[in-house]
Amino acid sequence: MGILSGNQQNEPMHYGEVFSIWTYSSTMKSSIAMFQVYENHCGDDDLKKQINNLIDQARQEEQQVDTMLKENGIQLPPSPPERAKASIEEIPPGARINDPEISMAISADLAAGMIGCSTAMSQSTREDIAMMYGQFHQSKAQNALKMLRLNKEKGWLVPPPLEVEKQMQHS
Repeated sequence: MGILSGNQQNEPMHYGEVFSIWTYSSTMKSSIAMFQVYENHCGDDDLKKQINNLIDQARQEEQQVDTMLKENGIQLPPSPPERAKASIEEIPPGARINDPEISMAISADLAAGMIGCSTAMSQSTREDIAMMYGQFHQSKAQNALKMLRLNKEKGWLVPPPLEVEKQMQHS
């Protein structure tokens, strides 16, 4: 039997897997802090609910990759401090991040996260690591769809210019 056969968890991670998992842990830690800031600035209850779901998801993913790093004797990246709870009324209007801006930033973050997960999946030789990133990718895709629906419902989605004239010519 070769080194890449047998129980996946007994196989060593290659440097790329270590780097992607360590980076993912660091990214989740930063995402949690940023989502907490967004929660403080958020005025829309539906968006706030989605932010809280994203915080929970990021904590679960952080725990999963941190466990893998610890099991392989790799030092964890530092965590930023938890953000204090603030009332939106305490934040001056000119300093506030508006709900459509929060929603757009979250949507962009989810899109970038899907690309990162796809890249990590394609670089993994351990099937358990590739599958883990596949699950993370799926969660991000589901959350991105929820954000798209929310953006449409709230009127926050600004579509790019549409090719209406071309469509009318082909009709």
